[in-house]
Amino acid sequence: MIPSSASSDASSLLGPAPSGKADSFFLSAADDDDLGLAFADVELGDGQRWTTWPAATPTERGPEPRPAWVVTSAGAVDTELGILKTGKEADVFLLERAVPGDPHQRSLLAAKRYHGAEHRSFHRSAVYTEGRRTRNSRDARALAKKSEHGREVAAAQWSLAEFDALRRMHELGAPVPYPVQVTGTEVLMEFIGSPDGVGAPRLAQVRHDPALLADLFAQVAELMRTFARAGLAHGDLSPYNLLVHDGRVVVIDLPQIVDTVANPQGLDLLHRDCVNVCDWFGRQRLDVDAETLFGELVAESFG
Repeated sequence: MIPSSASSDASSLLGPAPSGKADSFFLSAADDDDLGLAFADVELGDGQRWTTWPAATPTERGPEPRPAWVVTSAGAVDTELGILKTGKEADVFLLERAVPGDPHQRSLLAAKRYHGAEHRSFHRSAVYTEGRRTRNSRDARALAKKSEHGREVAAAQWSLAEFDALRRMHELGAPVPYPVQVTGTEVLMEFIGSPDGVGAPRLAQVRHDPALLADLFAQVAELMRTFARAGLAHGDLSPYNLLVHDGRVVVIDLPQIVDTVANPQGLDLLHRDCVNVCDWFGRQRLDVDAETLFGELVAESFG
């Protein structure tokens, strides 16, 4: 749980903590050796659920080897701690997954949940989904008609697309949050921030001297090269979806990742990524050039 000593900024970011039932639950519930008793005797508090890990299939779980902090026990409980970010297409919540009574099995996760059909607007989807295939013909027709079923299919497609992109880029060594699992329209991933639940700042919020800025730009350029070598572009890269944590750049928001060959607008989107990044660093008075970066990335893509 987030301690009361957390800053006021963190409090406003994360919102109110869940019901106090959670504290007594974590102190008194049985551990995995008596899991049946725990399931039978424990009443979950507001904002709590039993872990969704057991319900996920192998393809819905993160790649192996998994980091040691990933909690895979069926006796774990997910506790919602607040909201990290709201958006037109999805909201991101802070989640604690922990085994009652075992302080060594606890991790903070970012839970990205795509909106229900009545609240959702995937207004940019056509640009990014060109070149993608829909496995089910009924789903493809529903997407084309923009029916309610089609909108539900779209939400599931975005969550799966983001999870698959995170898996692939993690395996390629790109600095992305580790993807823990995907369940329906919810993607659970590594929380990038401090142990008390304060999220890492976005690059747009960071102000550094030129030497540190040069290192950050080098990291961003390298992660873009990793994407390019795989024939991909982020597609919506900006200082607002690049986090800086302990001097390390981490890229987030990957559902719109594009294939620079299969997508007719792939190279245009790659160029826009270069312009967005270089414009920001240029405003910080770092000498960078978007066209030079774009040329290097195209060479990586087709070299």
